[in-house]
Amino acid sequence: MSFRSIPPAAIAVNRPAANGPVIVSVPHAGRVYPPDIIEAARVERSQLERLEDAWSDLIAAEATDAGATVVAALWARAVADLNRGEGQMAPGEVAIPLRAQFSAPGRKERAGLGVVPTRLADCGPLWKRPIDGAGLHWRLESFHRPYHTALGEALRSARDRFGHAILIDLHSMPSIPVGQVGHGARIVIGDRFGETAGEWLVRRVMTSAGRLGEVVTRNQPYAGGHIIRTHGRPGDGIHAVQVEIDRSLYLTPERLPDSARVARLARWFAELVSDLGQMRPEAELFPQAAE
Repeated sequence: MSFRSIPPAAIAVNRPAANGPVIVSVPHAGRVYPPDIIEAARVERSQLERLEDAWSDLIAAEATDAGATVVAALWARAVADLNRGEGQMAPGEVAIPLRAQFSAPGRKERAGLGVVPTRLADCGPLWKRPIDGAGLHWRLESFHRPYHTALGEALRSARDRFGHAILIDLHSMPSIPVGQVGHGARIVIGDRFGETAGEWLVRRVMTSAGRLGEVVTRNQPYAGGHIIRTHGRPGDGIHAVQVEIDRSLYLTPERLPDSARVARLARWFAELVSDLGQMRPEAELFPQAAE
């Protein structure tokens, strides 16, 4: 795989006029496919698009006006999965010289959903050749690492200014099938079972989501991935939750945005951002002492 050119923008960082403590991450809604990626693919672009959290960035469209800094992927998830760690790949999915560094794959990695997605059900391998060293380096340096650097800088800046920072990692999901844990849930809030956020934050997000009139669950079946695991450090004043929204709540059967339903979710999300931006953790934990 050769790398002739790099499109100018892999990510976007949108800052509000008046910064607040809330940072929104939108890692899987990118729709830009660099030419080298299209050339390397053995499947049609429409198959690569199945990896996207289609149009979930529209849900965050009003978040900046509500006071949040929004860090969003512009490149597609097919380039690199920002919600996987750099070591998350199955050895059989990469070129032989790289295999020693990917020695303990999990279920998702074995299914081809590592830091570089390599397979999808019903279409087999996504790439003409296994991921080699140059290809992996290009994907990480051009996309994965800049995204996490921008996210980390935004969170530290907010924490240093306000004493705390809140990360909302926004995703969308297919409807959870019958028989799978979490079936019936339309919104899933993940905090890795209490590891990445204070209870005060999770409780507030779940209460807000419940006002939509949809079934909301916590950590089932999605407890949160690499982004909140890496950046969520409640002991250091950085709290992170993952929010998964069923795509049927805002897309048509053709996977296109339904304007009225998108607008409803965008209003809700902006209200959530505004509400969280006004919270004081010490007041939630010690209400009498904060008065």
